[in-house]
Amino acid sequence: MTAYSGSCLCGAVAFEADAPLREVIACHCTQCRRTSGHYWAATSVPLERFRLTRDEGLAWFRSSPGARRGFCRLCGASLFWAPEGEARISIAAGAFDGPTGLRIAAHWHPEDAGDYYAPAGPPPPPDPDPPAVLQAACLCGACRFTLPGPAGEITACHCRQCRKLSGHYTASFDAVEATVSWQARDALAEYATPGGGRRGFCTGCGSSLYFRAGDGAFSVEAGAIEGRTGGRLADHIFVAEKGDWYDIDDGLPQSAAW
Repeated sequence: MTAYSGSCLCGAVAFEADAPLREVIACHCTQCRRTSGHYWAATSVPLERFRLTRDEGLAWFRSSPGARRGFCRLCGASLFWAPEGEARISIAAGAFDGPTGLRIAAHWHPEDAGDYYAPAGPPPPPDPDPPAVLQAACLCGACRFTLPGPAGEITACHCRQCRKLSGHYTASFDAVEATVSWQARDALAEYATPGGGRRGFCTGCGSSLYFRAGDGAFSVEAGAIEGRTGGRLADHIFVAEKGDWYDIDDGLPQSAAW
């Protein structure tokens, strides 16, 4: 029997899952977009074929009466979705250490997709009346901030680090950090990445919020924005490291690295 292994980015949560794994489902609901920073993609396996091999960083957030979301409280990686009363667990495709051999089989809640992309095909045309102020928040509401809009060009990143943290791949836009106005951040934490950057996330629900590069460049996760972003997905970077469970088929420019 084939065993797949995976972990969060910092390694404080690790797991194994025995084959076969369900094909991947991409979910565009507001909860999945808020926690992952873009949209979430996950496989699923019965609990009898799932094992936690390290759980020092594991935390759970009850996102609805019927389900909990598992994440790493140290690096903020979005890892699991566990429905109540069912002997199964959903696992982020991006959490696996190697190739999955899986494919995206369905897109759920496409009607809830962000305004900056389309679940299939090219993104929508630019917003003719973009918002002047953007409202951002984590899923539980413990972290909230505003910043000037619109989001403008949004970049999708497929590097291993972004895949490990988001569970799929990220989508973010550049912003001036000095213009961010915080209304709440008691649960805010930052994880220092191997490349010298810092990723901001909520320790209460695991939602991904922003990234500050080593040189001070600042970007906000598009999925953290409540309502319209006024942005448009513009390109894909680090596609040489993309996951094997999806294709990039929106016709936008692609770069093997930066």
